[in-house]
Amino acid sequence: MKDFGQRFVIDTNALSQLGRRRRESEFFLQNAVIPEEVMHEASGFPDVATMRDNVHPTTPRVLHWLSQIMATVPSGDTSLVDLYANRGNADPLVVACALEGQEHDNQLLLSPEWVVVTADEAVWNKAQEFGLTVLSNSEFAALIDSKDPGG
Repeated sequence: MKDFGQRFVIDTNALSQLGRRRRESEFFLQNAVIPEEVMHEASGFPDVATMRDNVHPTTPRVLHWLSQIMATVPSGDTSLVDLYANRGNADPLVVACALEGQEHDNQLLLSPEWVVVTADEAVWNKAQEFGLTVLSNSEFAALIDSKDPGG
């Protein structure tokens, strides 16, 4: 952990597994970052409006990082993204948002650590390949519960 806390970039599978109570917790709302494409995938969630302030837009720098990430994916490898199967559309953007956020905040004297939260093995591996810390969905849920034990 760095000197100024952590920012948690949330994958779609994490959003769905956390449940509404955790997504509405003060800790989640203050520390979670939801990539724009993940929010699009979560558009059917009943509490989607409460998460709008947590959206991380797809900026030119996010797209820069996306191109860096995709350049490391071997041709024919569909573990991270398989557009023909409509799977993983947001996955590389989760990592790209974490890298862009980290890059932006590293300009500060006390910057937070950017952490990816996912249960997707391909996202997990790609995030670690780029030097990011990763938490499982259950680890993040336990962290939320420890900050808000009354739930």
